[in-house]
Amino acid sequence: MYPRAFHYHRAGSLTEAVTMLSQLGDDAKLLAGGQSLIPLMKLRFANPGHLVDLNFISGTSYIQEEDGGLRFGALTRHAEIADSALAAKIPIVHDCAAGIADVQVRNRGTIGGSLAEADPSGDWAVVLMTLATEVRCLGTNGERTVPLAGFVKDAYTTALAHDELVSEVRVKIPAKGSGGAYIAFKRSAPVYPTASAAVQLTMDGDVCKDAAIVLGCVGLTAIKVTDAEVALRGHSFTDKAIKAAMEAASAAADPQSDMRGSADYKRTLVGALVKRAIEAASHRARGEQVEVSHIYA
Repeated sequence: MYPRAFHYHRAGSLTEAVTMLSQLGDDAKLLAGGQSLIPLMKLRFANPGHLVDLNFISGTSYIQEEDGGLRFGALTRHAEIADSALAAKIPIVHDCAAGIADVQVRNRGTIGGSLAEADPSGDWAVVLMTLATEVRCLGTNGERTVPLAGFVKDAYTTALAHDELVSEVRVKIPAKGSGGAYIAFKRSAPVYPTASAAVQLTMDGDVCKDAAIVLGCVGLTAIKVTDAEVALRGHSFTDKAIKAAMEAASAAADPQSDMRGSADYKRTLVGALVKRAIEAASHRARGEQVEVSHIYA
């Protein structure tokens, strides 16, 4: 199927793109990597009358270290992040970028577009919610910064006004003694995960000082599992502590049965993914080099 007819606009700057959105009204959509929007348009689930292309704006794709954190331009491609030595300073970020879909999608998709789409099956929101992450938004009233926890409101819904766009994503580099891991279960590389789990830990010897655990694809938004975090915080990683975290993750999941599996299957799956991610994250927190990859059915 082909998209319905639309008017194409090429923005020369982010400010110009914001102005276009304001002038064109609710019938306008932004085009970044297009990995979500274009398929929806081809299926006619999305029918914008105007498409504002951001891809020819200079200075929107970058990875920079500043003030103890990393700054990602909104149009930074997943592949750029996967290949970046700076991004590798936060291993869970590399896990995410390197594991998204296939090489074609990674070379086109963008971190800003992914967060702005707020797809419940997306990867970036799950991973970045385990870290101190802020989203910089540009609109007709200027710039504002929104913590990621308050940016994603619901499935496909964010804090962005119609005449706003994501201009930058800022992530604080975790403290020494920290490590994270992101693991998804997929039928094959190009498809969305059946379920995913992101774990970020801070260790003091064998004791967990802090933990952040977030689940993906098992709810309308990424799910932060506070009970699982409590089960680990202040404890060594005994079988009992890990089992408690797994059970908390399974209980927090709110999946729907579909072609990828039943709801009960997905609840069991997220528990297993959390266990694997905890193990990998704890080794990384101790300074060990651990390769992490997704699990394919």
